Amino acid sequence: MATARPYDLIVFGASGFTGQFVVEEVARAASEADSDSDSQRPLTWAVAGRNRSKLEEVLERAASVLGTPELKSKECIICDVNDPLSLAAMCQQGSVILNCVGPYRFFGEPVVKACIENGTHCVDISGEPQFLEGMQLKYDYQAAEKGVYVVGSCGFDSIPADMGVLYTRNQLKGTLTAVESFILLQNGPEGASFHDGTWQSAIHGMTDQDNLRKLRRQFGHKPLPVIGTKLRRRGSVFYNNTMNQYAIPFMGSDASVVKRTQRYLHENLQESPVQYGAYAAVGGIGSVIMLMLAGFFFWCFTKCSLGRKLLIKYPEFFSFGYFTKQGPTKKQMAGTSFSITFFGEGYQEGQNPQQGKTSVKICTQVKGPEPGYIATPIAMVQAAVTILWEQKSLPNQGGVYSPGAAFSKTTLIERLNKHGIEFTVISKPEA
Repeated sequence: MATARPYDLIVFGASGFTGQFVVEEVARAASEADSDSDSQRPLTWAVAGRNRSKLEEVLERAASVLGTPELKSKECIICDVNDPLSLAAMCQQGSVILNCVGPYRFFGEPVVKACIENGTHCVDISGEPQFLEGMQLKYDYQAAEKGVYVVGSCGFDSIPADMGVLYTRNQLKGTLTAVESFILLQNGPEGASFHDGTWQSAIHGMTDQDNLRKLRRQFGHKPLPVIGTKLRRRGSVFYNNTMNQYAIPFMGSDASVVKRTQRYLHENLQESPVQYGAYAAVGGIGSVIMLMLAGFFFWCFTKCSLGRKLLIKYPEFFSFGYFTKQGPTKKQMAGTSFSITFFGEGYQEGQNPQQGKTSVKICTQVKGPEPGYIATPIAMVQAAVTILWEQKSLPNQGGVYSPGAAFSKTTLIERLNKHGIEFTVISKPEA
């Protein structure tokens, strides 16, 4: 892979709603590298997108927010996802592309292809299992041959979930065999909302469930072995006494991302696989009823073309105000935070995990600021920096990886801890 490139990081889709916050976070990371005496060298970066004036506006906004006028002079690379030549030209100028152009099922593959062809690493923040697994099936071998690392789902909620399972495993002296996680969003007086790009991805994902199942069959995977007590499947709604509220299965990509990581670690590093269940804590019975009604209508509307058009056109109405075309306000972002609590079980050190019931329990937590546009940029940028500066700790060869598979031997968790996404142990067996 070429090393003499003008930019370490390029934010592609910098003028999008999420992209603008990623730009700010890259600027912070570069500033830290400049002031850190232990840093390897200054961090160089640029922004890329279709419209120069919009890119310049994003740089001006970042300069104003961060109080660094010099950001206005950062390089703007004009690049269109539908123009392969412009994609190639962009990739040839950077070491790692931070791809913020979604929905990825429509716009992600050309970027992955261009990165691999031009020897450029790539991270994205996709929460779309069909895209993530499809890229692995189609491009893993090519990426490995080129020594290119393509790491998808590097935002909330997959980075906290995937790395959280690994953190839980590393904190247990023994063998971790199963983990259940519970996501909880905490809102301030202004409430919380998200940009409707995430809403659109969910609509298309629900519509395409059959194709996802067909895609997974193409891998020809053997079932992962179940070590220890089999993790029981929860119902569609249940009360969790530890969380003191009702919970439902989490509909995001976490379960699929964690499973990909566990498969990689088991098949390539001979590590004991961890069973995983992902859930969302939703509050009281009133919240459950509202979610069930919303979920039913969402499912019905995704079944026909007209319904999907209505969902996409009126996100605020159909999501009870949670997804909007404007995205969250500054006050909403400032008042919102997240936590993911992990309840793990396994076997103490020296005990055979193939015999008897699990004997030890552990509880850990990952918590952080507003998930969509504060925590996600932090996670994405730190993932990119880790690829840039810790290649000796990455898997031996390039490929298309989940975050845990790529970063299990790196200091990503420590990096996240320093930047406000905190990994902590709530309780664990006494030594």
